[in-house]
Amino acid sequence: MLNRIKKHQQAITLIAAFFLPVFIMGGYFATRSMAPFGKGTILTVDLGQQYVDFFAYFRRALLHHPTSFFYSFAKGLGGEMWGTNAYYLWSPLNLVLLFFPGQHIASGILLLTLLKYGCAGLSMAWFLQKQRLQSGLRAVAFAVSYSLMGWMIANQLNLLWLDVLFLLPPIINGLINILDGKRPWQYLAWLTFCLIDNYYMAWMVGLFTVLFTSWYLFSRPLPGKKALKRLTTYIGVSCWCAANAAVVLIPTVITLLSSKGTYTENKWRLVFEYQPWKLLAKFVPGSFTFGQMPTGQANIYVGMIATLGALLFFTDQRQRWQSRLTALLISAFFALSFCWQPLDLIWHLGQFPVWYPSRFSYLASFWIIWLAAQTLTSDYRLRWQDACWLALLLAVINGWLFTHLKQVNYLSRTQLIMGIGLLAASLLWMSLPHHEYQLVVDGIMLLIVCLDLGTNASLSLNNLSYVPQWQFGEYTKQLDKAVAKLPQGSHDFYRVGKTFQRTKDDPFQGGFNSGDHFGSTLKPATPNFMAAIGQPEGDGFVTYSNGTQVTDALLDFRYFMSARHGGQQDQVQILPLTSNRPDLRQMTKVGRSGLVDIWQNKKVLPIAFAANRQILHLVQTTADPLMYQSQLFQTLAGKAATPLFTVQNFNSVTFTNVQSAHKITGTIFRRLNPLKDASITLHIVPTTNDSYYLTLGDELKDNATIYLNGHRLSQYPNFRNTVVTNVAYHDRGKHIRVTIKLKHAALWCQNVSLYRLSQRAFDHSLTQLQKSPLHLTHVSPAKITGTVNIKNSQDVLMTTIPNEAGWQVQVDRQTVTTKAAAGMFIAVPMTVGHHHVSFRYRPPFFTLALVISLISLTACWWLAKHDQKD
Repeated sequence: MLNRIKKHQQAITLIAAFFLPVFIMGGYFATRSMAPFGKGTILTVDLGQQYVDFFAYFRRALLHHPTSFFYSFAKGLGGEMWGTNAYYLWSPLNLVLLFFPGQHIASGILLLTLLKYGCAGLSMAWFLQKQRLQSGLRAVAFAVSYSLMGWMIANQLNLLWLDVLFLLPPIINGLINILDGKRPWQYLAWLTFCLIDNYYMAWMVGLFTVLFTSWYLFSRPLPGKKALKRLTTYIGVSCWCAANAAVVLIPTVITLLSSKGTYTENKWRLVFEYQPWKLLAKFVPGSFTFGQMPTGQANIYVGMIATLGALLFFTDQRQRWQSRLTALLISAFFALSFCWQPLDLIWHLGQFPVWYPSRFSYLASFWIIWLAAQTLTSDYRLRWQDACWLALLLAVINGWLFTHLKQVNYLSRTQLIMGIGLLAASLLWMSLPHHEYQLVVDGIMLLIVCLDLGTNASLSLNNLSYVPQWQFGEYTKQLDKAVAKLPQGSHDFYRVGKTFQRTKDDPFQGGFNSGDHFGSTLKPATPNFMAAIGQPEGDGFVTYSNGTQVTDALLDFRYFMSARHGGQQDQVQILPLTSNRPDLRQMTKVGRSGLVDIWQNKKVLPIAFAANRQILHLVQTTADPLMYQSQLFQTLAGKAATPLFTVQNFNSVTFTNVQSAHKITGTIFRRLNPLKDASITLHIVPTTNDSYYLTLGDELKDNATIYLNGHRLSQYPNFRNTVVTNVAYHDRGKHIRVTIKLKHAALWCQNVSLYRLSQRAFDHSLTQLQKSPLHLTHVSPAKITGTVNIKNSQDVLMTTIPNEAGWQVQVDRQTVTTKAAAGMFIAVPMTVGHHHVSFRYRPPFFTLALVISLISLTACWWLAKHDQKD
């Protein structure tokens, strides 16, 4: 009977530990009217600009295109997805999103977030009960401290990391089993799960297990040989976990080495990143703002009771001195890791994090709660000596913070006063008598913890702004409706361009091939190529917003979506404009959906076509994007000596409040009267109906505002190299004005030049390249097959498939060696005649990794089945 009551009590504790964090955060989300509770969303920063689109891709891939888990042409011009998904999407909880299509996915993300809060609380309560440290309301209180820790609140937008909070407790429980000489299976299973779920967080967990193991072995009086044996078992089983997860880890490592690992800063310097004392400010509720996202201190807030309990661990006479000393050293190691660069790099896989500093601070929070749970057991009594030194320490810390508030601008005097109030309440709670009123005392503890952590969550999240549902939902609805009108089929391939954009991962959201992407695993060759042809790009993103007729044709942009009515509906900007393309008028309008017109581009090449062999020897010799486009296209057509673009003079220039100049590009213009507007107006009167393009250097991005015929130029704002914008098409004799308005006292007009496309030369070369296309017989994300007839003057099959490891090409069922063209694309030297060609993609070393995982997992199953150990 007692056992049954105990069992029910444990179950009730676990249920409460799950639902209480969900209730607290659900209440907050409801008060903020976040969907499905209102007209707002939980989308903010990367969650709204990147992850939501990945989640839409995940849902579509799982339901309709499973091979896109390996490769997708929605990732820039095309890219691997296995390693990308290992970072972003392998959480099994993402299956919740299957029930939330299209514009409703924001509601699914909120429910998924609440689920992760609940699972974290449940996991910690289970762990504390399993270790017989806490039970009942106390276990729930510690679970709330854990699930609503400052790291979780600051990173709830990084949903891909949050699984680690419910995986960590069973991993540590399994580790304790090993160190106690018990079976290793729990540790093996959960660490393997963690490695597959998110290898990045798992790396940090792995490092933490080293620290925890050292503390645990020093805390237990074990003979040297026994301790060594258990340490050896821990190391061996950890390696075994990596073998189990090899199918994810090996291809992902290969991906990282060829993408993010090639350009992320990782210089090792023996310096402090900030003054260490600033960490003290993070023990105050609400010590998180938007400004703390790009650079800041570690988010380690776990509530006052847990923090005080951890401090009291070091004077708790029930603990061995070896245990307390080791714990102190580990705590100091964490503190040093937060601000000393070499240790910071180790935790982050040797690469500085771009935004979201100290991503491993959830482990320090777990450590604090673990120490507190060891101390604040039901039989603990606060000694007057401890109360005195604790009160003195807290007075000194808060006094210091009061006098240095200007150096921690994310804190206010009000927050400090609130923190002191919570400290006082926590100390009073510790002074309460326990035996007769245990349930009441535990209830008060839970109440203080909920108030404390709930306050921190509210104060912190109120510092962020969120995407309203109408903005996300209406845009997504317009995009989905337009994409639905594009032709579908397994024997066709094309890319789609847009003159508007919500995020650079719109292609994932809408499910179409394009040239946009923002992600951590983008290969450097893609932004390098995009920069060369005049597109906005960066280390982790590309966007095809500045195309020309030449790049549209080369890259198979067969369809375009343009915004009607300036992308506005009832004077509300639904479709943010990012591109100016009057040359879309040379295309055929084939559809309309809401605010979107759909155009078909007939002047386009297929994904693979026969071309001149000289393309294999082309070396970029110019930084001018239009000259490079001409070089590339004309080399393919065998007409490298005939340029497609010619430089045009401006008809006249008007200088307003700046000095006059005979030359525009390269001139530094200075504001003459600092109190008046200053601008340079370029007057263009086209003499033909050809397309006219203007190049703009990146100096104009932040230092000027550009207007075309009195309207602000639609241009994606973030670029770091010269971009190309279309200013005229079929406008012979019309007066076109480009006004460059200075934002500051001076402006360098970097690479401001006008070019005309020779339509006749372009059409002639295009016709030549269209003669021998690859006639497609099958198209899927990871497989393309077709037939081609190679002619004498075109003995290379040129593709616009990015050249990356994993692609295997067969010609007439024989595997062939491919070449790289333009430093970017796959090219296949071929003989004259009719050929069957097949392109298949498989992640590098995937087969080997799969075999390793299968063998390792089979060994786990067999050994576990035959394990007769008591």
